Amino acid sequence: MRGQTISETRFNFKRQTGFIKGSVRDIYTIDEQYLVMIVTDRISCFDVLLPVYVPFKGQVLAQTASYFLKATEDIIPNWLITTPDPNVVIGHKCMPYKIEVVVRGYLCGHAWREYKARKRELCGVKLPDGLRENDKFPEPIITPATHAKSGHDQDISGQDIVAQGLIPADDYKLVEDYALKLFARGSEMAAKQGLILVDTKYEFGKLNDQLVLMDEIHTPDSSRYFYKDGYEQRQKSGEHQKQLSKEFVREWLIERGFQGLKGQTVPDIPIEFVHQISDRYVELYEHLTGQKFIKPSSKDVLRRIELNVNKALETL
Repeated sequence: MRGQTISETRFNFKRQTGFIKGSVRDIYTIDEQYLVMIVTDRISCFDVLLPVYVPFKGQVLAQTASYFLKATEDIIPNWLITTPDPNVVIGHKCMPYKIEVVVRGYLCGHAWREYKARKRELCGVKLPDGLRENDKFPEPIITPATHAKSGHDQDISGQDIVAQGLIPADDYKLVEDYALKLFARGSEMAAKQGLILVDTKYEFGKLNDQLVLMDEIHTPDSSRYFYKDGYEQRQKSGEHQKQLSKEFVREWLIERGFQGLKGQTVPDIPIEFVHQISDRYVELYEHLTGQKFIKPSSKDVLRRIELNVNKALETL
């Protein structure tokens, strides 16, 4: 492997009051006020954790999320406080709304799979006939999903979100407005780097009764990007779009008979493909931010993280 990967962490920080192991993040609660989110090199697809670790993936996710949280804080306040380590984000502990707000500008991924199955309504949004895979929608659409306790997240309409009491009506109206503004900002920033923000997800919550943006934003795990150059030509000729996202991993799995469905087994993933995934993540970071990705020189990554986090916690 190219460098030490982070499969999991088992820290015991001062003032630690909780720990949750997410799909790719290890989350430590401090004083019931702060969250230390350590982004590992685990990777999941179709809500299934794959049995491999991708070098530098965690660093790419943490640094990309921090970059966009800082670039969008004028639109909506967010949970970020500091990023003391390449793999770590520290922020406020918020009361989360258990909904993923998915914004789609193009017909692809899950939306395309539903459309191809002749469904013409997604999360209460009517879809016109005659669209092709990767076509641009006239306007971005919002297709939320619930956070499932186990298994796959489930599509849900905004009307049902409010009816089921998952988000109050006034807050949900603001959530949709913020989501579209964030998507517009992300699209604008991507375009400057020669990319198209295809779709993405946002998570929101409350901090002291204020609506805030939480978790990651515009990362390769939460978003899909196409290369802008040649998009129109590829659409006209029916070619696959050249993209930077985790979708190519999903497609690789689908080609080998795995889509996270009951009874399916994750295929063996060769190390060469793992390295390709790593390269794609690094490539997306550099394309998207315009910054050079700096691979860490420290050989003991876990020790580095522990020292950096402890130092940051002394200031909180």
